[in-house]
Amino acid sequence: MTDSNYSIENIAGILKAKLFVQNQPALISKLVIDSRSVIDPEESLFFALSGKRDGHYYIDDAYSNGIRNFVVSDENYTRTYSDANVILVDDVLLALQTLAGYNRRYYHLPVLAITGSNGKTIVKEWLYQLLAADYNIVRSPKSFNSQIGVPLSVWQIDEMHTLGIFEAGISRAGEMDALAEIIVPTIGILTNIGEAHAEGFSSHMEKLLEKLKLFKGAELFIYSPEYTAGLDEKELPGKSRFSWSTKQKADLQILFVEPIDGRNYVRALYKGEEIECLIPFSDNASLENGIICWATLLAMGYTAVQADASLEKLTSVSMRLELKNGINQCSVIDDSYSADISSLAIALDFLNLQNQHPKRTLILSDLYETGKPDEVLYAEIAALLKQKNVNRIIGIGTHISACAEAFEMESAFYENTQSFIDNFPSIHFSNETILVKGARRFEFGRISKLIVQKIHDTVLEIDLNALAGNLQFYRNKLRPGVKVMAMVKAFSYGSGSFEIANLLQYHKVDYLAVAYTDEGISLRKSGISIPIMVMSPEPSAFDAIIKHKLEPEIYNLDILRSFTTFLGENERNYPVHLKIDTGMHRLGFEEPDLKDLLILLNESDKVKVVSVFSHLVGSDDEVHDEFTAHQLSRFTAIADEIAQGLDYTFIRHISNTSGISRHPEAQLDMVRIGIGLYGFDGGLKNNRGLQTVAVLKTTITQLKHIKPNETVGYSRKGMLSEGGTIATVKIGYADGYNRKFGNGTGKMLIKGKLVPTVGVICMDMCMLDVTGLDVKTGDEVIVFNGELTIAELARQIETIPYEILTNISQRVKRVYFYE
Repeated sequence: MTDSNYSIENIAGILKAKLFVQNQPALISKLVIDSRSVIDPEESLFFALSGKRDGHYYIDDAYSNGIRNFVVSDENYTRTYSDANVILVDDVLLALQTLAGYNRRYYHLPVLAITGSNGKTIVKEWLYQLLAADYNIVRSPKSFNSQIGVPLSVWQIDEMHTLGIFEAGISRAGEMDALAEIIVPTIGILTNIGEAHAEGFSSHMEKLLEKLKLFKGAELFIYSPEYTAGLDEKELPGKSRFSWSTKQKADLQILFVEPIDGRNYVRALYKGEEIECLIPFSDNASLENGIICWATLLAMGYTAVQADASLEKLTSVSMRLELKNGINQCSVIDDSYSADISSLAIALDFLNLQNQHPKRTLILSDLYETGKPDEVLYAEIAALLKQKNVNRIIGIGTHISACAEAFEMESAFYENTQSFIDNFPSIHFSNETILVKGARRFEFGRISKLIVQKIHDTVLEIDLNALAGNLQFYRNKLRPGVKVMAMVKAFSYGSGSFEIANLLQYHKVDYLAVAYTDEGISLRKSGISIPIMVMSPEPSAFDAIIKHKLEPEIYNLDILRSFTTFLGENERNYPVHLKIDTGMHRLGFEEPDLKDLLILLNESDKVKVVSVFSHLVGSDDEVHDEFTAHQLSRFTAIADEIAQGLDYTFIRHISNTSGISRHPEAQLDMVRIGIGLYGFDGGLKNNRGLQTVAVLKTTITQLKHIKPNETVGYSRKGMLSEGGTIATVKIGYADGYNRKFGNGTGKMLIKGKLVPTVGVICMDMCMLDVTGLDVKTGDEVIVFNGELTIAELARQIETIPYEILTNISQRVKRVYFYE
């Protein structure tokens, strides 16, 4: 939040709490509960929550990370720091929830709330996909649905949003009232009620009634009668209701489902007529979640035709379940983060979709929180495995081992994970699909490492969550209404193309900018629809620019004449951007050009100036602040003159990444964010507040023991005078690891230790001095990450982070993570 209502003083007033002001007045935009997760410390408020860990113990860490605003319940912390603002409350969690609830009520937007046992996150994400074209949506990040996650989600609401979608989860009676007070839903959606957290309730009915409390004030309640069995309709919440069912009469009555080529064709009765939709998934869980989304669209007033067209375009949501290559020609489904019957059924459906192997094996831990006796629970599981055609079960845990006789299939049981690992050499896996499903406490990640095939490629990992966080970091610094142009030229600074652009479009930036036409064409072919400015529009590419609706930068009279002449006689108001030279002296119009420029623009209505911009040359360094002010003044004068010569308005922009950080007066109508998205800003000390986006890693290919004074590499330039061990790793100058890093200049991280290069950098590999380290072939090697930063690598060879990032070769595999 950037609204002035959220000054530290006003927050204290909202909480009716005592404020100890010892710092300058602060505006709060971020609520922090984890001292390690600090994005914008100056605008963060740390809540010292008391749960399994007392948050007060982490105040020092939060302070060290730059936070100066705290909410505490221990009076001893009110004067710990001489420059911190501290709000003292009785209950920190209640304070967090109260503040979020206030924010919800301050913004009067419709809100969809989702609860149930299974499918909440998928339904939320799919509804976002379905509704994003018509609404500016704020929604729960990841699976933020708890007593803490919900307020953090709702706090995101601001004046830009026109719809909220939030999920709520509970594990025991008495929890939902607080979440209902925070979310205040206008539309309620109930998903499948399963066994998760059953031990927190005395009965299934108590669990159902507790969940329904979320919708007590809702205008509309969307549900299946199968989920609410045992309740009369008058007992259901909502001023109005919309039902769907596969078994009985309902507002949306499913008549039949037909699998077609990996999808599900669904036909239903709605308002007395038969309607249809195509859900682009074949498993039962996706079918059920898709029908919930179908019902929601219809209940919200979309026509059957509109709903069908939207549902057919649904894309999968990446959860924690992942298919990987395994040892001995196996496939591994890694679902080792949770375990209950309902999620097991979902994972087994996914297992059944894998037809590449004739045999299906399940590695399963003890299940907890089901509320069922062991003999009943594991009998149900055995029946489920038989139904899902599982050929073998490997059970791990004392409870499942005690019920071994329930499983009428090939089986083996171990009391704990370590016992399985100890016996691993004698367990045979070959040409089968293996589902690994276990509760967190069993640390099944250790099992996955044994059976997943090791990959020794050099990989650039891109954290899209971090990139989105960096975008929001800069947005929080902007005045209301200031637009954002994101720079994605040079393969998005080496980080990718449409992968990055899709994320930026997803987060509703106003413009993208590329260097050359072919970059823009590639983005258009990848489904990018937002405006794209081309900074170097070659006359030979004018036809492609027009065909793909790209917007050229116009930087001199010749290019303007050429483009205007090229446009067809019927073309009108084609969008162009005027580049003004205010001191870079690279490209752009200057004052003497303005008279002829305006004549050309007014002679024809073929083009329309949508923006006028310039480029700050030293916004990151206070040494150049006077020149930055001169540039801004000069740009304003030129833009004013252009405005006086045209009969319409246009966007003005001059600020770049470091300009946003250091020169708020230069924001104007729009800013351009470039390298800041990737975690680097010369105007921020140590890139403070930004997140690391890219991690470049490789592996050890071979180890060699070198005798004293033996040489290493080309031209015999590498040497270990006392002998030692070198590791050859799979990265060289053809991958973008500059030859200047050779002979000890460059360093990499292995097991947390910095190790120097030895000898010259080869085309495809290089050598490291790992003397004294306990390493082996296949060990991971970090070229750069959040600890060994790109900025540090740039300093090693006297260049800039831009060059390090953009030089990473296209042959280096990019892997994108987004939750």
